[in-house]
Amino acid sequence: MEVREEVHLKVEEKYHPPVPIVERAWVKDYESLYQESIKDREAFWAKVAEELHWFKKWDKVLEWNYPYAKWFLGGRTNITYNCLDRHVANGKRNKVAYIFVDEDNREKKITYGELLELVNRIANGLKSLGVKKGDRVSIYMPNTIEAIACMLACARIGAIHSVVFAGFSEGALRLRIEDAKAKVLITASYTKRRGKKIDLFATAQRAIDGLGFVEKVIVWDRDKDVLNGSEGLFVSFDELVKNSSPECEPVHMDAEDPLFILYTSGTTGKPKGVLHTTGGYMVGTYFTTKITFDLHEDDIYWCTADIGWITGHSYIVYGPLACGATSVITEGAPDYPDPGRWWSYVEKYRVNVFYTAPTAIRMFMRYGEQWPAKYDMSSLRILGSVGEPINPEAWHWYYKHIGREKCVIVDTWWQTETGMHMITTIPSYPAKPGKAGKPYFGVEVAVVDSQGNPLPPNTVGNLVIKTPWPSMLRTCWGEPERYEKYWNTIPGYYLAGDLATYDEEGYIMILGRADDVLNVAGHRIGTMEVESAIVDHPAVAEAAVIGKPHEIKGESIKAFVILKKGVEPTDHLKEEIKQHVKQILGAIAVPDEIEFVEKLPKTRSGKIMRRVLKAQELGLPVGDVSTLED
Repeated sequence: MEVREEVHLKVEEKYHPPVPIVERAWVKDYESLYQESIKDREAFWAKVAEELHWFKKWDKVLEWNYPYAKWFLGGRTNITYNCLDRHVANGKRNKVAYIFVDEDNREKKITYGELLELVNRIANGLKSLGVKKGDRVSIYMPNTIEAIACMLACARIGAIHSVVFAGFSEGALRLRIEDAKAKVLITASYTKRRGKKIDLFATAQRAIDGLGFVEKVIVWDRDKDVLNGSEGLFVSFDELVKNSSPECEPVHMDAEDPLFILYTSGTTGKPKGVLHTTGGYMVGTYFTTKITFDLHEDDIYWCTADIGWITGHSYIVYGPLACGATSVITEGAPDYPDPGRWWSYVEKYRVNVFYTAPTAIRMFMRYGEQWPAKYDMSSLRILGSVGEPINPEAWHWYYKHIGREKCVIVDTWWQTETGMHMITTIPSYPAKPGKAGKPYFGVEVAVVDSQGNPLPPNTVGNLVIKTPWPSMLRTCWGEPERYEKYWNTIPGYYLAGDLATYDEEGYIMILGRADDVLNVAGHRIGTMEVESAIVDHPAVAEAAVIGKPHEIKGESIKAFVILKKGVEPTDHLKEEIKQHVKQILGAIAVPDEIEFVEKLPKTRSGKIMRRVLKAQELGLPVGDVSTLED
């Protein structure tokens, strides 16, 4: 059967950024800087790297032995020096680094000077336990200042951190500790979500049972009620900090020395340990944080992710700290004790830059615009989106009800593997709702067929990256063959695994994972297109679609739909939604079946797991579900 590739969801509207935002932007002219960055990629990245501190400058910017890259060869630095010491030396000792708020609205602030001291104490504590450069340390902690300090303490002494999201069960935690062969585990007694204490310590204990290579477990005993003394395997975090010196010289790391391993789930098999290194990752996250969010000295920045994900690593910890920003971080659920929680913090802390996931936006859409309307959000200037494509309906709601039509939306596409933003709008050029935007500086992308041939505009194909970039993963821990697969599936390109299309102006639309694509009567339709059309109906809050085998059409479309609060599910409404899709996309994309559901299977970072829906629908094994929300 011939496959006809075209985009059904046409997005042509443009939103121009307000003049004051363009006037203060770090980058005012995207095109000329982009051309410059592509013409001499190495000179471009060298110029960025020079804004940071190096104990020894690099001898060579890039060595590219396909598919392996090395960046800033011979350069020596320490990412924590750039995140902390550099700012303290420049007069920012008393500038607030983080404002932390827990579910009970208790606030804690820490300055750059205080954070440096805490990091040094933890680093010295780790050294006293025998941790040295190259050792792995697993971190299973809530989204708190203490957890961030533990990550930085590892980086300070050259230990490789591997953060495991605190919502993971013991099996998922054990798998990740085992794969990394972590010498030390750092955990906490609990985290709080929706008013309940979730026992992390007990989970950690079960996860390491029988793992002889784990020498010590450092426990942040939040209420002083789980550790009786600190004999043997378990060590008190507070005692360790108290008994350690606040001075710790940063290890001079080679630019290519490993910084962290972060595990990411594939559709099959065990999670991949994505390895990032020091120099290139530092340069990439620093630059993208500064430019994408147009971050300035006096900005209050808030990324709502969790440090257990790459978004937390790059855009809560390393990027904002390298820029010397003040960040808000929170623990707990976004809508607890009520759906106004987040917006009350935007008002209270006068947040200027807000970065969240489409899932969260769609959840707030369900609660209705009356919640954000209660709060003064006039401080906001930049709104970011991350994690999956943001459908035009959610984009409009975000723009109108959160940004009050005065903000710029930057829709960032990137991956755990890329380490930094790869495609996004930046604040100085127009946005198109539903389209991520254009390639980042120094990044070359293409949309190609399965043989690697470039495709014309408005055609669906594989999104690939053509050339190396500084913050790219260097390998998959212990599995180089899984790393090479990214570059060998379509030879000569890095295959992102997403379907995309681009328009005549070079704007790229991400259409979802390639394994989620629908093939209806020879038409390839992105799941995002159909879901967007469904969510456009006023009764719908969220939707996920899958393809089912069909003897005539090849595949039929089934939609799982969550309705807005107070809407009754009826057969009449199903028909209404189908007609709505038909109007927007045409008859080819109308779902054959619609099922109303209360919730959808999502990863803990908010992505809808369509493969789980499909497996359940077809009675197939669901595969690795360690990243699913409970």
